[in-house]
This record gives sequence, structure tokens and C-alpha cells, in this order.
Amino acid sequence: MKDSTIPLRSEVAQSDQWNLSKLFSSDAEWNKALKEITPAKDAILKYQDAFASPETLTAETTLACLQAVEAAEIKLEKVQHYAFLMKSADESDPKNIERVSLAMMAGTALASETSWFVPALLNIPEKNILSWIEPSGTTGTAFAPYRVFIEKLLRLKAHTLSEKEEKILSLLGESEAVAKRSFSTLTNVDLRFGTIETPEGPKELTQSSYSQLLLNPDRKIRQQTYMQLYGTFDTYKNTIASLYTGQVQQNIAHARIRGYNSAREQALYPDKVPTEVYDNLIHTIRKNLAPLHRFYTILQKSLGVDELRHYDVYVPLVSEVQRHTTYTEAVDMITEALQPLGSEYVTTLRNGLLGGWVDRYENKGKRSGAFSSGGFEGDPYILVNYKEDVIRNVFTLAHEGGHSMHSWYSSRNNPFLSYDYTIFEAEVASTFNEELLFRYMLKNTSDPKMRAYLLSVKVTDTLATLYRQTMFAEYEHITHKLVEEGTPLTIDNLRSEYRKLLTAYFGPAMHFEECSDLEGLRIPHFYNSFYVYKYATGISASLALAERVVSGGKAERDDYFKFLTSGGSRYPLESLKIAGVDMASPAPIEAACKHFAHLVTELEQALAAL
Repeated sequence: MKDSTIPLRSEVAQSDQWNLSKLFSSDAEWNKALKEITPAKDAILKYQDAFASPETLTAETTLACLQAVEAAEIKLEKVQHYAFLMKSADESDPKNIERVSLAMMAGTALASETSWFVPALLNIPEKNILSWIEPSGTTGTAFAPYRVFIEKLLRLKAHTLSEKEEKILSLLGESEAVAKRSFSTLTNVDLRFGTIETPEGPKELTQSSYSQLLLNPDRKIRQQTYMQLYGTFDTYKNTIASLYTGQVQQNIAHARIRGYNSAREQALYPDKVPTEVYDNLIHTIRKNLAPLHRFYTILQKSLGVDELRHYDVYVPLVSEVQRHTTYTEAVDMITEALQPLGSEYVTTLRNGLLGGWVDRYENKGKRSGAFSSGGFEGDPYILVNYKEDVIRNVFTLAHEGGHSMHSWYSSRNNPFLSYDYTIFEAEVASTFNEELLFRYMLKNTSDPKMRAYLLSVKVTDTLATLYRQTMFAEYEHITHKLVEEGTPLTIDNLRSEYRKLLTAYFGPAMHFEECSDLEGLRIPHFYNSFYVYKYATGISASLALAERVVSGGKAERDDYFKFLTSGGSRYPLESLKIAGVDMASPAPIEAACKHFAHLVTELEQALAAL
């Protein structure tokens, strides 16, 4: 992969591609499974009449229907998973595009034609269904694979509507995605930001190239990039503000329809996360902004500028250290770094990274970035675009490996309908692995520049996850609360509220432009409302657990594995508490802020040593 030419998918060695044979060994096998979804759906529909009489419904009939639902969902997940992975590896292949469309159509048909099932299940007299799932009861063993699934549904019963009302809402689903789709199409496709003159020649300014151009050491290039992008957003600010307002109004309408006190409460309710956890995060971060402000003062000094500007904040404090790390060497480093997790974890991950879990290198048509995608069947696959001269890619591999091992343990220790863990928990296992790799690399380097580089990367990554995501979370809370209390959103109050947050979080070292508050209009996360806070809680939990495992013994490690094996069998706060961290308390956030402050001090000392 040293050749600078990006190969076609057909030119990539099989050993460098993921092995999807545990899902399907051929297109013909996939097509066969796709055709089996319709009869699997029909197997569910044959119970619909029986569920129309919930008072007389028997445990046996209910169990048989649950088994049919499970069988159909397993088949659909496997079909969709394979289609998604094939498309991700080569989006230029029309067969891959078609396969995803066919899988989505099958999923839509299954969902719409079986939408009666959950409301019908919840119509069964609660005393009946609770007696059926009681572990010590006569049917407890048979219902064991479905107990957690049913208990979680029962918790949502108060906010579940009638079958007819649920169907109406489901039919609105596609149209309600218009704000999100329109924002994405407008900002990623239709808007034209012009070009930027660089020493290598003119470069087109896009949403993707923007972040790279802001890394440029030439401040004039950074300034032009920033002003040019936000100048375009300024032209379309009213349209984008209208799209975001529509998203907020829609969230609030859904919350009121379902009987929640607020849109935020509705978003947090399925995970059984009290709104106090959200408030604790914001309050605790607000009390601990001093280390963040100190970092920006260090950045200003390092750049040697009289005034730090918003377009300066992404410039690396330490340039990339020249180090060549082959893929196999990266796996070796990760193997050593994760030794505190024990032989089963390390051996399983190592064998997976080297033996078919990972699609390793870039090819034409392949999706950019990285992800882990695990299902109930098959391996927990990883897509990366590994580059041997980019140290960050080693951390990316460790990060995605954390996700995959979380999926590996979850799928092997839970029944299908309760194996999948929540987004609240997802970033814990991944950033946990990154933390262990960082500690290992820092401990094993004698190069002052490498030490400074590792610290600078860790500081900026922690800042982006802990502080910046909390700022976004605070903004979402403010905008929704304004509307819920009767104040309509306008472009003026959206900008005003965002500017207040910029000023508070970046501190006195930062000088903003008139257009800086337009940043609030270009964050795609705001169209997946009230989830960014999970990044901040996730890294706080992972830092606490990493310290606990490394400084502890077998008991602390066993506690961590109770979390990894929980899957969806517990609510996230419960699984993390068993692991040894109480996210209902401000303590983990406080500890993460102190850890960040320590990293900033170490970075300042490392920079001085250079």
C-alpha cells in the first residue's frame, strides 16, 4: 500500500479486506436470505388476529409470536448488515447500491406490516405478562430470552399510543426527516464555498476540506478559509435557521404527543437517564472551564499571535512526528497496550484484527473515516483507511477495536432482542482502549517531540469530546427550552445564544469574528437531537474505568467485563455502576476535568522541553 495511487477494490489483496463469509459466502446466498424475509414476516402476521383479544391470549401464543418476531429481525439484521458493509467498501459498485436499497425496502415492509405488534403486546393485561416472564414461574424459562425486552417495553407503555396512532406517526417518519436531509443536501451538495489558494495550488473549499485547511500553518490561508465558509453560511442563514427551527418544533411536538414534560426528557427516557445527569454534566463542566481557558492561552503563546482567533484553534501544537508504523506493528502495539484486560480479550481482538474483521486500506469508492459494525451474527467488522505514516491511525484502530470487542461480548452473552448496547455506553469501550494505548505509548517513548505530540493529541481529543460536546449539548437544551417556554426561535436569538456559549467556553484569550456565531448553524449533530452529551459522559466514564482497571486487580477488571457483557440487558447507568462508575453523580465529570487539567500541565512542560 506504499504506492500513492488509490487502487480499485478488485486490486486490494484479500488478506487486507474483511471476510464477510460468516454473514454470507456469496451474492446468491444473500439473495436467498433476502427472499426469506417475506415468509418470516408472514409468520408474524398469522398471530395478529389472536392478539386482537388480549384478555384471552395465552402464554404459548405470545411466546410463539415473540419467537417469530425474533427470527424475522435476526434475518433482516444479517441481510442489512451485509449490504451496508459491501456498500461501505465500494460505493462505486452499482450492485452494492442496489443491495442496500433492496435491504431497506425489506426492512420498511417488515416494520410497517408488523407495526401492530408492540401496541398489541402492551395491550395484554400487565398481570398476565408479568406472571409469564417471572423467572420462578412455570413459563419463566421459556420467556427468559424476552424478559428484558418486555420489561423495557412495559416501561414505555405510558408513552405508547394506540395502534392506529402509532401507525400514523410511523407513516410520518420519512417526511419528518426532511429538515435533516435538506440541511445535509444544502450544506454538503448545493452550497458552493469557492476555492482557496494554497502553495500547492487552488483547493476547493468544502465541508470536508474546511477542517484540513484550518490545520494549515499559514494563518492567512486559515483566515480566508474561515471567512469564506462563514460568508456563504451568512448568505443562507435564514434558510438554515428555519430548518433547525423545524427540527426543534418537531421534537417538541412528539414529546407533547407522547406525554413527556419536554423534548429532552423524551430523548433520555428510553435509556432511563434522568435529566439531572444532563444538568450535572453542564453544571460540572461550567465549573471547570479554567483548564480549557489555560489551554487556549498556551496555544496563543505557542502560535506567537497577539490575539487568538477562532480559525487558529485547530492548528497542531506539535507537528506530526515522522514515524512509520505498519498495520501489523500497530496491532502489536495495541496488543501490548491492552494487556491489563487479560488474555481472552487481547487474544480475541488480535486474532480479529489480523484475521478478517478489518477492511484495512483505502480503495476507490470506499467510505472515508472509520467505524465498527457488529451484529448478532458474524464478526464485529471494522472499516479503516489505515495509513502507515499517520500515528493517529493506530489510535483509530484501537478505538474501533474497543467498539468491536464490546459488540463481541454483548452478542455472546445476551439474547437477540436485548443484546445491543446503547449509544450512551458505546463510546466507553472505545475511548477506554485509546486511553490504555496513550499510556503505553507515553511510557515507552524517550523522544521529547514524540512525548509532546502524544500529549497534544490527547489534550485536543479530550477537549473535543468532553468540553465541545458539552457546549453543543447546552445549546440544544437552550434552544428547545426557549420554544417550550413560548419564545420562538429566530436567526437573531439563535446567534445570540450560541455567541454566549462561545465566549464562555473559549475564554478571554479568544477573539471572535462577527460571523463566528454562525457555527451553530453548521453542526449536523443538532439534527440528531440530544445525543451529543453522550460523548462527554462516555469519555468521563472511560477515563474513570481505565484508571480503576489499571490501578486495581482482578476484581476491578471483572467489574469492567460485567459492563462489556451487559449488552442491552441493563440500562446504561446500571451497567456502568456495576463496572465501578456512577454517572448519576458529578464525580466522574469532576475527575475527567481534573485529568484534563493534568494533561494540560504535562503538555505545557513538554512544550517547554522542546
